[in-house]
Amino acid sequence: MTPPTTPVAPPPPLAGAIDVHAHYITPRLRAAMQAAGHGQPDGMPALPDWSPEAALAAMDRTGIAAALLSVSSPGVHYGDDDAARALARAVNDEGASLVQAHPGRFGLLASLPLPDLPGALAETRHALDDLGADGITLLTSYAGRHLGDPCYEALMAELDRRSAVVLLHPTSPPCWEATGLGRPRPMLEFPFETTRAVTHLVLGGVLERYPGIRFIVPHAGGTLPALADRIAAFALASGGPPVDVLGALRGLYYDLAGFALPRLLPALLTLTDTDHLLYGSDYPYTPDWVVHGLAEALAGSDCLTGNRREPLPHGAAAALFPRLAPATRARD
Repeated sequence: MTPPTTPVAPPPPLAGAIDVHAHYITPRLRAAMQAAGHGQPDGMPALPDWSPEAALAAMDRTGIAAALLSVSSPGVHYGDDDAARALARAVNDEGASLVQAHPGRFGLLASLPLPDLPGALAETRHALDDLGADGITLLTSYAGRHLGDPCYEALMAELDRRSAVVLLHPTSPPCWEATGLGRPRPMLEFPFETTRAVTHLVLGGVLERYPGIRFIVPHAGGTLPALADRIAAFALASGGPPVDVLGALRGLYYDLAGFALPRLLPALLTLTDTDHLLYGSDYPYTPDWVVHGLAEALAGSDCLTGNRREPLPHGAAAALFPRLAPATRARD
């Protein structure tokens, strides 16, 4: 009689990937958000649960070797500069402690207390010099001013000087009550906010003035793949200084968090190439089981087949975050 065989678990869909779009919610951050009225951030039903143990378990299930932790919208500034500086310092220090406890599994994209510019510059220095953060996360706008506005010039110059990696993250626009249709803002407003901020960075010349900043655009570019030619045409017709809109967009990095398939990723690949694609989970705002399903779809996509699949989980992310590159090799 043949003994029963033990079922072999299928391999994880994205073995060795670096997740550049993963969030963390410490107890201090959760309490501050709830006290400021952000217990249902951007119209979502609730703040999701998060712990390092649950995050690592979700990563293992999907095959993620390392995750860059960042604070999602609405960030850390809820109206008071001093409180925002203290909260940014606290969550960045807590993030650095998580990295120290799991150096091969977690990285940190530090938060800044914008629109407080002096506080943001001070926290940039603390995060990159004292904590060794892997990069910075910036919301698409603060107090109604999108990235690309001249008010951010000093910060952009500092980030450029440091060749910083910057993850962009959308947030609710000031007019969301009129435009959100009563729906959670991540459904419609977030993709358009991403597009507004990137368009402002391009047309305002920020990308040309500060080429050292490596920007990561979230959610497969928002609506940029659909609107890039329109933006380029209007830039040409404006009569202002010439701007290579399509060239600028081609050189940015794009994470594939959210619903990149079946339509958005093929459109994005008309704008850039796989060397500029990065994996993103958006965990825990995207639940574990949805993350896994989206990863399976991505791993099996005809858009990323054969030798062209390699840059997504490994090449581009390892180049941006070389400290975490050994983790991807160890888990291959």
